[in-house]
Amino acid sequence: MQPLTASKAASKAASKVEIACSRLGPVPYRDALGLQRRLARARQEGSIADTLLLLEHPPVYTRGRRATADELPMGEQWYAAQGIEIVETDRGGRVTYHGPGQLVGYPIMSLRPYRDDVHDYVRRMERTIVDTLARYGIETATIDGLTGVWTPQRRKIASIGVHVSRGVTTHGFAINVNNDLRPFGWIVPCGIEHCEVSSVCRELGLPQDMDRLMDVVCEQFGSIYERRPVAFRVPEAA
Repeated sequence: MQPLTASKAASKAASKVEIACSRLGPVPYRDALGLQRRLARARQEGSIADTLLLLEHPPVYTRGRRATADELPMGEQWYAAQGIEIVETDRGGRVTYHGPGQLVGYPIMSLRPYRDDVHDYVRRMERTIVDTLARYGIETATIDGLTGVWTPQRRKIASIGVHVSRGVTTHGFAINVNNDLRPFGWIVPCGIEHCEVSSVCRELGLPQDMDRLMDVVCEQFGSIYERRPVAFRVPEAA
């Protein structure tokens, strides 16, 4: 097999189907949930392309479809006093925390090119995160039977929870970057007792540039999902 020349490689990259990458900054969780649902309907209708939303949330605990009451042991009033709301959501998984300094990614994608294989879709997402963190010199891996990404010390550094309706995905992943990790200690994160968490900042010992990390995530996401990332601004009326 002949090696690709630079021009052929560029042509191959240009021929990939685009994925629109939109950086939204801080967005309240309920607003982001509504936006995802609107974009998912548009994707199901074929009026928009695959889209990756990258954003941060104000402090919030989200309860997935498998969540149980004992995963929030302090009670709703105590969490409210800490400035953390609790939101029921339709993603898979259990309870997790989102907050400022955490990078959240919501792919709104058709699974048809991936043979409607949700398992493969999630495994690709894990590989995207592992490869992203490797670019920072952070060794991570997956653990059999557990969704997400972990350090060799079994500290969870990224969570994944997805929802699929009519062949289109919503929800996605959350990578701990510069966020406060204490709120994870006030819950049973992802339903895992004594689950220790980490962040990019903790592993490297200094805060990270979020814009640069989003660049890397878009590159790795495009590589793993065989898509060509393009910058896109979501219309406010979307």
